[in-house]
Amino acid sequence: MEQNKEKSPELNEFDHRRLGADLGLFTFSDLVGSGLPLWLPKGATIRRILERFVVDTEIAWGYDHVYTPDIAKLDLYKTSGHYPYYKDSMYAPIEIDEYEFMLRPMTCPHHFELYKARPRSYRELPMRIAELAKLYRYEGSGELSGLVRVRSFCLADAHIICTDRDQAAIEVDKALDLIEHIATIFGLKLGENYSYRLSLGDRKDDKKYYKNDTAWDEGEMMLRDVLTKRGGKFTEASGEAAFYGPKIDIQMVDARGKENTAFTVQYDFCMPDRFDLAYIAPDGTEKRPVVVHRSSIGAIERVMAFLIEHYKGAFPLWLAPVQVKVLPIGEKHIEYAAATVNELTKAGIRAELDRSDESLGKKVRVAKMEKVPYFVVIGDQEVEAKTLGVEHRTEGKIGMLSIQDFIVRLDQEIATKQ
Repeated sequence: MEQNKEKSPELNEFDHRRLGADLGLFTFSDLVGSGLPLWLPKGATIRRILERFVVDTEIAWGYDHVYTPDIAKLDLYKTSGHYPYYKDSMYAPIEIDEYEFMLRPMTCPHHFELYKARPRSYRELPMRIAELAKLYRYEGSGELSGLVRVRSFCLADAHIICTDRDQAAIEVDKALDLIEHIATIFGLKLGENYSYRLSLGDRKDDKKYYKNDTAWDEGEMMLRDVLTKRGGKFTEASGEAAFYGPKIDIQMVDARGKENTAFTVQYDFCMPDRFDLAYIAPDGTEKRPVVVHRSSIGAIERVMAFLIEHYKGAFPLWLAPVQVKVLPIGEKHIEYAAATVNELTKAGIRAELDRSDESLGKKVRVAKMEKVPYFVVIGDQEVEAKTLGVEHRTEGKIGMLSIQDFIVRLDQEIATKQ
């Protein structure tokens, strides 16, 4: 069974596949299909928080979020040029009303058609179109690996329509600012937890890459210049570009020591021609824009895998699926414990009541094994004084707090995303 393989004992202690099973975050089913994760309630909670965080952050940074369909006519991907390059990793066409449709493997063609919904002025550019997009790609069974490489995933995707290469350079720099901002919130450090790679094309390979040597030279020079001016270290890799232009890859290393491309910032001089994108310049003439493709955190599935391993399953309070576990010592303490959970829940705290008949010691051990940030002990003293015995998974005993003071403490820690 695929489920058993995901839990196999040879996995590293902090491998996301092992922790995902131990913490009840996600599972797989042979009957559903390989590479198609099923999100359990706790994993779905983390995912939901991540998605809301990404959308809210991107809107605050000037992105317009949209929705586009998971399926489109095959002609769309022939127009974009993706079909000949990606057809082996795309699902087979579905015939509907004499047309062939595909589950989409990428979002950019949809966003270009959205851009073309009406004429655009230079005053509207740069236009930052973003989406949490469900994508589908057929990965070989030997390539599948937990959440890192799957066949159905949700990409925090965006396409920035720019007037020219100079404006694109500014937007690439801003995209890297956004990436580093989000990474800092997650506690990830450039050069330690992730790195930049400049992925270049091959001028001699006309089958793999769109033919426009001048545009390739200009695009690679622009991305190299942006990275150089930022002052950080980066590597270069020939033959790793997208077919439509060079890119900056954000590289991460997983618990097995394998380096993966987490997500990218790409310069595109090809698609605007293929989709006949245009804008009205200040002189009233039509001009051809250029496009920056970028992701702020990549696929939700893949970033979840990295974060599970980065935190070793002990998510910070703002991301933890259960933020507080309430542990009544005995049966007579359950009523007050349940009321406490109710108050915490009404305050927006994800709280859970341990109703088991286990000893307090066992309940505490379970809470620690589940890596819950806070647990609250309820006994005679707490019931009588209407207080809570608060403990933290790493700091130990916090002491006796009123529920109001405890909520204030939690809210402050959540707000600062410590």
